[in-house]
Amino acid sequence: MVILRSLLFNILFYAGTVSLAVIAMPALLGPVQWARKIGIFWGWYVNQALRVVGISHRLEGDMRLDQQVIYAAKHESAWETMSLCWHLQAPVIVLKQELLLIPFVGWFMKRAGSLGVDRKAGMKALKKLRGDAVAAQKTGRSLQIYPQGTRTAPGQEAPYQIGVYALYDATGLPVVPIALNSGSFWGKRAFMKQPGTITVSFLPPIEPGLSRKAFMAKLEDAIETESKRLIP
Repeated sequence: MVILRSLLFNILFYAGTVSLAVIAMPALLGPVQWARKIGIFWGWYVNQALRVVGISHRLEGDMRLDQQVIYAAKHESAWETMSLCWHLQAPVIVLKQELLLIPFVGWFMKRAGSLGVDRKAGMKALKKLRGDAVAAQKTGRSLQIYPQGTRTAPGQEAPYQIGVYALYDATGLPVVPIALNSGSFWGKRAFMKQPGTITVSFLPPIEPGLSRKAFMAKLEDAIETESKRLIP
């Protein structure tokens, strides 16, 4: 039964994604808000499709939608790349530059204002990210980043990258750590989806003014401690 339901979900996911991308192509020629709305709808649609495999989700804590912040999220699954866009009303997302080159999906992310980072460019990339972040801040939108820079399995350790501090230091915005357990139900490149409830925990914000060392330690401790608690 899980196999059949997973097959059905994958059909709904890929068919729906391709159909939405084709139908919404005119949005690429319109204002940024159009592309953002497409991303929000996509996140909503995917979560409706997930019902066929018995996956739901719940949100804990204060999302701080009433203020401009930087969201620093744990990354375990493809789920949060779509669902956080929906729930957080399409913030400016920091991601790998090559993702913006993906046909259709990448085009919409770029049009929505996502910030691409060339991870091979070292300090040059960080300098550019700081400038891009300040420009994005002026739009009034919140920013979102995956501080580890890649998906990790539940309980797996991976270093936190300095990019999140570059955003924090350049903008002076508070950082809201986000812990989750999506990887326990929708694993990396996993065809099979396991039924259950994904929990997303929005933790107390880290206010501006900390040194790099203090900030990175506090962020990692907050996200990792809570994410481990959420492992089912």
